[in-house]
Amino acid sequence: MPYTVEGKLVVAISSRALFDFEEENRIFERDGEEAYIALQLARLEVPAREGVALPLVKKLLAFNTREAQLVEVVVLSKNDPVSGLRVFKSAKRAGLQIERGVFTRGRSPYGYLDALKANLFLSANEADVIGALGARVPAARVYPESRQEASRHADEVRIAFDGDAVLFSDEAERVYQKEGLDAFTEHETRHALTPLQAGPFKPFLEALHELQRAAREERGARMRVRTALVTARSAPAHERAINTLMNWNISVDEAMFLGGLDKGAFLKSFEPDFYFDDQRGHVDSARAHVAAGHVPFGVANLRR
Repeated sequence: MPYTVEGKLVVAISSRALFDFEEENRIFERDGEEAYIALQLARLEVPAREGVALPLVKKLLAFNTREAQLVEVVVLSKNDPVSGLRVFKSAKRAGLQIERGVFTRGRSPYGYLDALKANLFLSANEADVIGALGARVPAARVYPESRQEASRHADEVRIAFDGDAVLFSDEAERVYQKEGLDAFTEHETRHALTPLQAGPFKPFLEALHELQRAAREERGARMRVRTALVTARSAPAHERAINTLMNWNISVDEAMFLGGLDKGAFLKSFEPDFYFDDQRGHVDSARAHVAAGHVPFGVANLRR
């Protein structure tokens, strides 16, 4: 029987999201591919420094037990195979059980996401992230310099999501961008009982729920999932967001309706392992406190 990832939460991750290869990347940009490969080869036995998403990956892999492998992490990278060898060696030294990887030497790798049945793609390359979102895979551009809080809450994976254009479609955001706050509030109040269409990260939230369910069924499982909705919506526009989640039969553990308050301070208190938002300003505020990913989707990303 061939190996299968069916029934698992599958995370595809680039090498720069998993490890701190910023110095090596600067060499690539300055001196070209040959110099970059030579540097990676020279450092083959030097463990790469921890990247912004490594703590999250370590926590997700902790869901795996001898009895059940619930999570699969695959390196999906534009790196060359030589640099990929350093990635695998560094992963092993970091205690990460990562056995699979695809290295495309400069070509966009997101075309392999469907074959991997990926539930999430994290990359430092925005073009690859946009390609993945176009292929309907939840994806975010990570910021290597984000603060990392994943060492806290060792038995709990904490994920926070923005609402519009992340969990939900950008329908309401389009009204806000075109007509302003009053029109947005009136529109959402009038459609309070009409569920919003799914945004790009609904499938990932569903996969997290499935992971939580599977973990509960495993004897001795110690890891848990905790989720939060962190949105600029406020009453009365909050009602449509809640009704949408109820319609989807999906819940979140915490919901923050901030009505324009700075999200960073609230995320600092929640201490997520990762936060996803479609607006760069919110990501900039968040990444001063927590690991954050930009979701380049929706109308807010058309005005650039």
